[in-house]
Amino acid sequence: MARRTFFSFHYQEDVWRAWNVRNCWVVNGDQESVGFFDGSVFEASKKEGDDALKTFLRNGLKKTSVTCVLSGQYTASRRWVRYEIVRSVLKGNGLLTVDIHGVKNNAKELGVKGKNPLAEVGVYLSNGKIYFAELKDGKWVKYSDYTLAIPASDLWFEAPTSNTVVKLSKYCIRYDFAAQNGGENIADWIETAANLAGR
Repeated sequence: MARRTFFSFHYQEDVWRAWNVRNCWVVNGDQESVGFFDGSVFEASKKEGDDALKTFLRNGLKKTSVTCVLSGQYTASRRWVRYEIVRSVLKGNGLLTVDIHGVKNNAKELGVKGKNPLAEVGVYLSNGKIYFAELKDGKWVKYSDYTLAIPASDLWFEAPTSNTVVKLSKYCIRYDFAAQNGGENIADWIETAANLAGR
């Protein structure tokens, strides 16, 4: 089954690696990728302000069923990657992390493995309501770009039962594109993520 997949990544650092991964995936079937914006469009939305960029990213997620986070050295701490992850959870998308440090950039250099972005965002229970949390300076804090409570029915994974933050990575699989033959296997990884989320 073809999946409309949103690819989330750190544009400035990893766009070359991300394009290579995306192209491997597309040529293996009739899949359609979303989230590969021209850099000038992304920058223009940023200049319009945070609300405009949030709307732009939410629109990018429309009609997708999976969000694939392409993780490089600095991806986990990027504000807009975290926003894409949170909006993907709210939308019910399947989620997975694919490490891309083993893919060469345009200077033919390998990268450095970074932290799992899905381990830097989580959910917790407070006064009977579920909220997102993010890791900042080594501490979990309430996620600031989406502060509303999340209905438990909106989650495809088990809802948190205490104020201890449960990382999203607990429910999602992490892969290594270079070490695990991503060119051949990424379509299966994406399908697995969709199935885990019931999509």
